[in-house]
Amino acid sequence: MSDNKLEKKIKDVLNEIRPHLQMDGGDVEFVSFDEESGVLSVKLKGACHGCPMAVVTLQDGIGRTMKAKVPEVKEIKSV
Repeated sequence: MSDNKLEKKIKDVLNEIRPHLQMDGGDVEFVSFDEESGVLSVKLKGACHGCPMAVVTLQDGIGRTMKAKVPEVKEIKSV
């Protein structure tokens, strides 16, 4: 899959997840994806930024959904 198609697929999944985060005053922003390592970097915003539950949201919420829908994503991290 080309970089642009893969990036669009990742952004589409983030757009599916976004309303759930926004219900709690948070948001997520795509930063980058390293296709070689499979690492997706995102920025948590709003109420998610600095929240004690942000790690759980990132790994269990965003990460689990992202890995299920975009198998090229092996790891997700907040920057």
